[in-house]
Parts: sequence; C-alpha cells; structure tokens
Amino acid sequence: MADTYTPPVTGTGVKATIQRIGGHLAGMIMPNIGAFIAWGLITALFIPTGWLPNEDLAKLVGPIIGTLLPVLIAYTGGRMVHGQRGAVVGAVAVMGVVVGTESPMFLGAMIIGPLTALILKYVDKFTEERTKAGFEMLVDNFTAGIVGGAMAIVGFYGIGPVVQAVTTTAGNAVEWLITNNLLPIASVLIEPAKVLFLNNAINHGVLSPLGVAEAAETGKSILFMLESNPGPGLGLLLAFLLFGPRAMRPSTPAAMIIHFFGGIHEIYFPYVLMKPRLILAVIAGGAAGVFTFMVTGAGLVATPSPGSIFAYLAVTPKGGWLGSSLGILVATGVTFAVAAVLMGFGRGEKAEAEEAETAETTQKES
Repeated sequence: MADTYTPPVTGTGVKATIQRIGGHLAGMIMPNIGAFIAWGLITALFIPTGWLPNEDLAKLVGPIIGTLLPVLIAYTGGRMVHGQRGAVVGAVAVMGVVVGTESPMFLGAMIIGPLTALILKYVDKFTEERTKAGFEMLVDNFTAGIVGGAMAIVGFYGIGPVVQAVTTTAGNAVEWLITNNLLPIASVLIEPAKVLFLNNAINHGVLSPLGVAEAAETGKSILFMLESNPGPGLGLLLAFLLFGPRAMRPSTPAAMIIHFFGGIHEIYFPYVLMKPRLILAVIAGGAAGVFTFMVTGAGLVATPSPGSIFAYLAVTPKGGWLGSSLGILVATGVTFAVAAVLMGFGRGEKAEAEEAETAETTQKES
C-alpha cells in the first residue's frame, strides 16, 4: 500500500471521515511527487516563457501532465485498493478519462483508479472459489482485462464528461462572482478548485480570457492575479515546514522552491489534500491577497506563466510592483497564520503521533 505520509486516522465521525478521505487522496499523489517535480522543472525551464525556452523539450510538458501524471495517480490509487492487479486495471481505465477529455484529468484519475480496483477486487472474490485448478492465470488475466477495458469505456463516456462538467460549472461560478464585483469571495471557489487540480481550467479557461479583454481596455487586469498568486501556497508550505507532520517537513523546502520560484502551484495541492481543513487557510489567504490587490489598484498586463514570483513581477506594469508584492506578502502571511492555528502550532501532530503509536501497540498486543 502506498505510504500516505500521515499518521493513521483513528475514531469515527465526520472529522475522522474527512481525514481518511483526504489521506487516501494524498496517498495517490504523494508517492508521485517526484514526477510532479520533474514536470515542474521541465515546465519552468523549457516553455516559451520559461528560463531556458526550448521548443523541442517543451513538447514534453503536455504529454506528462495530460497522460503520465493521471496514469501514475490512477495506478497508485488502484494499488492502494487491490495491490498490483488493482494498479494495472486502474492505469488502463484512466486512459478512457484521459482520451475523452481535453483538460488534465487528475480528479478523474483519483476517482476511476480506486473504483476500478475495487470492482476487480469483488470480481476476484467471486471467481477465486469457482476457478478450477490450472485455470487461475487464465481467469485472472481475462478478468483484469475485461474490467480494465470496460472501465476505460465508462471513463470515456461517463466519468470524464462528469468531471469536465464540474470544471465548467466551477468556471461559470467564478465568472459570476467576477461580473458581480465579488472578487475576494471568488477565492471560496478558486482555492478548492485549485487543490482538485482544476487550476488550469479556471485560470486559462475563465480568468485569462476575461483578463485579456479588460487589459486591452485599461492596460492591466486584476483577473490575472486571482488564481496565479503564489502567496497562499507559500504560506501553507511554510506552516507545514514548521508545524506539519515530521515525516513531511524535509520535503517542504524543495516544494517551496518549485512553487514560489518555479511557479508550479500543483506541488502544494497534496499537502492540502492530506489535511482537508487547511483549505480554509488557502481560502483566507487568497481572499486577503485579492482584497489587497483591489485596495492598492494592482493589476497585471498578462497571465504570469508559470505562476512564479519572477513571472509575476515580469508582467506587472511600471509602478505597480508595490501592490503586486504586497498582495503576495499578505496572502502568504494570512495563509501561514490560519494554517498554523488549524495545525495547533505543531501540538496536534504530536497528539496524532502518540495516538498512532498507542493504536499500533494495542494492535500488536491483541
């Protein structure tokens, strides 16, 4: 089973249920963080607006985020449910979701990978007692092939379009908030959507087109700053570095560099999935940053791509650096403060670790 890097959740109730769900989601992402970092480095370096633009190497970006990462997520999710067989059918099934939609299907992979593995798990229970000796390999291979292929079709026609519809709905909701001048409240939708890996759909599908139209008239637009602000992610990672699970702290400095200087925000999403209550921290930080941008009259001339501090400042109009920097700083500070409180300034991690040790000791004794 893939390591979720979090203490096992004990107890019952809504809180424990949410923590378990978040742990499973994080468990599908965290073992693949190396792949995310590799994609982030390639993106930050070789895309046209990167540090070392290279048209040939930039071709790696699309296939990695569109195919490789969803396959790895579904593979890991399937393995968590039903071992290697679950991993294989999860990877097969997710291809239906990948091929059937245009946007990166991380959320779809998190759904179809474990679901397909669970179906195969029940199929295996049904067939293992009814399979005659000598036919085990034949039955196992055909059941895995049938389940994986069938779920790929389900993903193509069912799960993929549903996830795409969710993405479109979220985009429409953000657009409504923008048109009604409720920009800080937009963070209530934008930040959770980002954590579910819908950030590119929100940014490039909704905010960027609206921002381009506004910038054409006024020379700048605050809409370019709503999703791309690196402040909330930086604040969250700082909180994890100081107060997060001890097993996770060594990974946060590299994540902070990739996020803030490389502009790859996806690197911090698993940290929120690990502890879903921290979504409140990034919402608060995002809203505080947007409010600061509004008060200072900040705006950008284009979408910062990737969303690093360097790209952010590069597309800031002359004389607007103070507003941009202040909004990022405020978002970082608010997110850090709220996340630190939600994590009990590290005290909660000690309590959870002690509970886990007690539960493990009790289990061994029994």
